Amino acid sequence: MKIKELPKNISVFPLANAVFFPRTILPLNIFEDRYIQLVNDCMKGERMFGMVQPKNRKSKIPEVYEVGCLGKIVSFNETTDNRFIISLSGIIRFRIKNELKKENLYRKFNVDYSEFLNDLNEKNEIINISKDNLLKKIKVFFHKIQYQVNYKELEKLNLDQLISTVCMVSPFSIEEKQKLIETLNIEDKIKFFKEIISFKMIDHHENKTVQ
Repeated sequence: MKIKELPKNISVFPLANAVFFPRTILPLNIFEDRYIQLVNDCMKGERMFGMVQPKNRKSKIPEVYEVGCLGKIVSFNETTDNRFIISLSGIIRFRIKNELKKENLYRKFNVDYSEFLNDLNEKNEIINISKDNLLKKIKVFFHKIQYQVNYKELEKLNLDQLISTVCMVSPFSIEEKQKLIETLNIEDKIKFFKEIISFKMIDHHENKTVQ
């Protein structure tokens, strides 16, 4: 997709702990009226909307983080109880500039993609970082926290997709996930990712010891 094809004003689904990255797939179970309306409207157009994390889940209209990810609906199914089961494919991250006047049940924002244009380049090369070593660390991490993961599928991913996918499925905090999605440099992203899982393994071990 080219930068000129990206919408400047987008519908947004704020969802806690559902951080979403370019070149990943996010399955969603849509059942609230406002997001049923959002998906219905998106399906009539380019099938694109944004995902962003709210800062406060308790508020009815929560303040949201500035950086999220634009996705495209690549799979759509309607259930007998009027829910939508969709898959969203990540395209590019965005930074929110301002919220638009509300005309629907859901929220819309004016966004800027200029910081994240590299997300559109699928041929990014990563140098001097071993995916095998990172995979070993990830396997130890998931074993420690007793998560069942399909490692064969993880092995198919490039380094950036690997970190993004593990971040999406792992019990990281909202703040940790947000820092990873806002990190521009892949080396910095890997460094912070390693710090998170190292800390999680230590914390998990200490909690098990106390119990």
